[in-house]
Amino acid sequence: MIGNDWDKYLKIVWDSPGFKKFYHIVENEYENHTVFPPKDHIFEALKLTSYQNTRVVIVGQDPYHGVNEAHGLSFSVQKGIKIPPSLQNIYKELHDDLKIPPASHGNLTNWAKEGVLMLNAVLTVIKDTPASHRKLGWERLTDYIIKLLNDKKEPVVFILWGNFAKEKAKYITNPKHLIITSPHPSPFAARYGFFGSKPFSKTNEFLKQNGLKEIDWRIEK
Repeated sequence: MIGNDWDKYLKIVWDSPGFKKFYHIVENEYENHTVFPPKDHIFEALKLTSYQNTRVVIVGQDPYHGVNEAHGLSFSVQKGIKIPPSLQNIYKELHDDLKIPPASHGNLTNWAKEGVLMLNAVLTVIKDTPASHRKLGWERLTDYIIKLLNDKKEPVVFILWGNFAKEKAKYITNPKHLIITSPHPSPFAARYGFFGSKPFSKTNEFLKQNGLKEIDWRIEK
């Protein structure tokens, strides 16, 4: 389903009767509602960032629910779409932290190619209905993905913004990994500790200390 090493690590999931039954429900949702992202982008985060190449994980909640916004990466929107407020705040913190100027668009594909797994906890959503696919079953898959990454021999940085993402911390038990938490970058929460948290420089310092390549956080290169 993915086309890289995730298929090996997730084979037990893909082959399970439970997942096949669940994915049939997902397909029915696409037939009966307008669902985002487009079906061929549901697993875009895994396609762009293999298990082996994952050095950082940024956990989001569920996809953007507006037309043409979501394309399978947490916090990211398609080029040509207005940059959402949360992502504007991420860009502001990135500039304050690493002096990288805000990008002219909201597509974070370059981060994914750098080894940043942009993983939403829920991978689909009904148009104009946020959280509509929470409890549909995606959480079982994404929890399992976090557990697999916890088992990696190489250190990984897990960036958890907001209470929803912080719920994943219970699956990150390997002491070699780094967990960075802060309030969510949304306009309602960012001023309570997201701004000034310096997640990008903290990530690179940790990777450097462990002899790993730092992330090039530039969105536009």
